[in-house]
Amino acid sequence: MRNVKPKKYLGQHFLNDENIARKVVDSLSLCNYSNVLEIGPGTGVLTKYLIKKKINLKLVEIDSESVEFLKAQLFIDPLIILEHDFLKLDLSDIFTENFAIIGNFPYNISTQIIFKTLEYKSSVPELIGMFQKEVAERICEKKGSKKYGILSVLTQAYYDTEYLFSVPASVFTPAPKVVSAVIRLKRKEQIEIKYNEKLFFKVVKLSFQQRRKTLRNSLKSFNLSDILREDAIFDLRPEQLSVKDFIYITDLID
Repeated sequence: MRNVKPKKYLGQHFLNDENIARKVVDSLSLCNYSNVLEIGPGTGVLTKYLIKKKINLKLVEIDSESVEFLKAQLFIDPLIILEHDFLKLDLSDIFTENFAIIGNFPYNISTQIIFKTLEYKSSVPELIGMFQKEVAERICEKKGSKKYGILSVLTQAYYDTEYLFSVPASVFTPAPKVVSAVIRLKRKEQIEIKYNEKLFFKVVKLSFQQRRKTLRNSLKSFNLSDILREDAIFDLRPEQLSVKDFIYITDLID
C-alpha cells in the first residue's frame, strides 16, 4: 500500500505541505495537559510530527484504508488508533484526564466537531484545527459583524478563539474549492457557569435563526412578560450582543 485515495463522502482533503503540518502541530501549547487526540489523521501528515512530542497520543480515524496506511507505512502503534466515527464516540472513554484536540478536520463535519468539543469543554483545554476559512472566521468573529453568529457566541462563551493563519487550496490533495485556515481555541481560565446552559444555547440559536429581527420579536416563543419586554436589550438584533449580553438575557428569561 503506497497511497490512500481521498474519499469525497468523508470530506477528505489530505494536507501535503510538511512546513504547514509542522506549524499546525507546533501550535499546541502543551500547557497543563499531556493527552492529545487527533481527529482524522488520514495519511499521517500531522501524526508523524505529533509522535515526536512527549505526549500521550490517540488517533480517531473512520477510514479503514487510512488506518491500514498508518500502521503499514508510518508504523503507528495499532493500540493508539481508534477506527471509529468521532461524532459517535464517548470521549471520556478515551481519556480520563484533560486532553487537547487537533486535526485537519473534514469540512463536512467541522462544525459538529466544535459542538462536540463544547460538550466536553470541562476536559478539553485546547483545540487546534484546520477549517474552511469561512467557518474559522465565524468561530473567531466578534459582535457587530454578519459573520458573527451561533458558532461565534457558543464557542466564545467557553474559549478564547484565535485565527492563526490561512492555508491555500494548492497544498491539499485534492485541492478544495475554498481557502482553509487554522485556529486555536484555549479554554477560558475562569468559566463560572451560573446560568441555565440549556436555555442559553436555545436563546442564542433562536436569536440568530431570525437575525434580522430584534430580540423582542425573535424570542416571542418564550412568552416574555410585558415588563421584561421593556428592557432596552430586546430592541437589539443578535449580532449587536456580546456573550455576556446573551447570558444576561438567559438569566432574565429563566
